Amino acid sequence: MELTDVLADADWASHRPAVFGAAYRILGTVAEAEDVTQEVWLRAAAADLSDVRDLRAWLVTVAARTSYNVLKSARVRRESYVGPWLPEPLLTGPDVATQVLVDESVGTAMLVVMERLTPAERVALVLHDVFDFPFARIAEVLGGTPAASRKLASRARARIAQVKERPRASRAETERVLGAFKAAAEAGDMAGLVALLDPGAVYVGDGGGRVAAARRPVLGAEPIALLAVRLVTIRRPDATRIVEVNGYPALATYRAGQLLWLDTAEITDGRITELRRLANPEKLARIGHI
Repeated sequence: MELTDVLADADWASHRPAVFGAAYRILGTVAEAEDVTQEVWLRAAAADLSDVRDLRAWLVTVAARTSYNVLKSARVRRESYVGPWLPEPLLTGPDVATQVLVDESVGTAMLVVMERLTPAERVALVLHDVFDFPFARIAEVLGGTPAASRKLASRARARIAQVKERPRASRAETERVLGAFKAAAEAGDMAGLVALLDPGAVYVGDGGGRVAAARRPVLGAEPIALLAVRLVTIRRPDATRIVEVNGYPALATYRAGQLLWLDTAEITDGRITELRRLANPEKLARIGHI
């Protein structure tokens, strides 16, 4: 459709979720995605859009190009990050004031794997597989050829295939297992915790160097159970609640109203195969307190 040369508020409101969604998938942080979204709005508001036929594609292209530049500059910071890196959680669900586009590509497990991709691979994958961009347009964003962009997306797709093929527990099962894990940890029930954990389970903690957290992944049911009990003893949480982040249930744990950590998990046959605990207060700030 033809557009006037001025960005209407209604047009921006309808396309903002796509702009933010592209930036968040590429960057993995809410704060950076919000900054990119604001920059896209400012650029669009100042641009002559009279020749733009597809406003959504134009806005997402600007968001992707901006995010690509941010991600390349952020690589140095992330390589020096203290301990494991987990994506900043994105509140989702019907009660969230600002809606975003939610699918498997915004899931925590997917974003963790996507962090291992190169910036160009990540942009190519998001634009093609999520936003259905042709490779010619992706090449314009990345400054390469359509053939090169196709190879980038294919390489990225191969690297995330294992996550896409992994069966996911239902929302109800996830909430049940997280609740049982929390109860067993608070009771110091080592046997109960081990029963809830797959023998080959992996625990990843992200404290960002700001709070105490395991600097390396912890492997095995018994070591993870021991760590869970120890953390409860040290931090003494007094409240929990289920929240929806990145399209799936997570367990938020509090003390005196302050959010201590956020747990997300991959569950197979009623057992946790991967437990991710985000404790970096900077990344938890947008989840809020109680």
